[in-house]
Amino acid sequence: MSCVVVGAGIVGLAVAREVLIRRPGSSVVVLEKEHQVGLHQTGHNSGVVHAGVYYQPGSLKATLCRRGVALLREYTAEHDIAYQELGKAIVARDATEEARLADLLARARANGVPGVQLLGPDGLRDREPHVRGRVALLSPHTAVVDFGQVARSLAADVARLGGEVRLGTAVTGIARRGEKVVLATTSGQDVVAGQVILCAGLHVDRLATLAGGDPSPRILPFRGEYYRLRPERSSLVRGLIYPVPDPRYPFLGVHLTRRIDGTVDVGPNAVLALAREGYRRRDVRLGDLLATLGYPGFARLAARHWRTGAQEMLGSLLKGRFVAAARHYVPELTSADLVRAPAGVRAQAVDRRGDLVDDFRIEIMGRVVAVRNAPSPAATSSLAIAEHVVERALAAATERG
Repeated sequence: MSCVVVGAGIVGLAVAREVLIRRPGSSVVVLEKEHQVGLHQTGHNSGVVHAGVYYQPGSLKATLCRRGVALLREYTAEHDIAYQELGKAIVARDATEEARLADLLARARANGVPGVQLLGPDGLRDREPHVRGRVALLSPHTAVVDFGQVARSLAADVARLGGEVRLGTAVTGIARRGEKVVLATTSGQDVVAGQVILCAGLHVDRLATLAGGDPSPRILPFRGEYYRLRPERSSLVRGLIYPVPDPRYPFLGVHLTRRIDGTVDVGPNAVLALAREGYRRRDVRLGDLLATLGYPGFARLAARHWRTGAQEMLGSLLKGRFVAAARHYVPELTSADLVRAPAGVRAQAVDRRGDLVDDFRIEIMGRVVAVRNAPSPAATSSLAIAEHVVERALAAATERG
């Protein structure tokens, strides 16, 4: 089997490794346009290993997250990668949020999340002395890890198993020639394979379209901006403090996350990035911006959620609003406690109707498989996503004969 995986984020590397495990001796090449692995979503997230609390039972997110947690915990133990179960408290502030929390508890139990329980104000205070809330849902096995380190380890696995990770090589064209797929690249050399798997994150819709797939759903980039607690104030948070999510909106809102290195991040918000890789406010790419603004799904999304978008933008521009959101949970916080931290960009698929694609989405196009939507918890689920994608690719190959 000859296989090319496009994208050396954690999902693409996990897929390449899975192919080599299932088909030893296969020719597997990972093409990555950057000069290091895991540079984008893999290297710009909070490092949370999600337990599966939020996701619709029976969805790919639910099933692959639960499977992925088990695989990731085992993988980190085998490769001596730090993995800490700090626990997550999802904190309700009022009666409306408390009712939503009851629904989340039922969903978490349906998904098989272990140890979930409700905490009253005293129980929450015992676990998180500086956090205040009406009631909290505790997921004690939610963990943190350095996903960048996991990605680098997966890249080493690919090389050890006989594959190749080719950096600094972007794909510019995809063509079918009989039983082969030919990828034009910036290296000037075509790469030929019997199977291509697109795990290109922020650019996967463009590559899927080159391969003959539907232009929809389109990837819209949302920048998540963070602050970080000053080291002397990091003791205010022991684990992970999350708000109760609004079911109308896929982003979780400002939360407080202790990372694997002991620092505590506050955020993120969610604002439209003006470039696919727009990690800073001043990062503007006219082509990316025009593609976003010209997409019918964006106009419909903006019309539906403009109030929320305006609030997120204010939080981006005004530190005080950001701090106020965090103070709902940790009243002792002050503006002086927070300093700017690096931002991330979420690749969010949006369909023509303006609906945010919630579940993972995998598209089969003959000899090309595209991971069309893989936002959080994709890093948590990466090893399980790899199993699922490779199984589907092999099944499609068997059907072709």
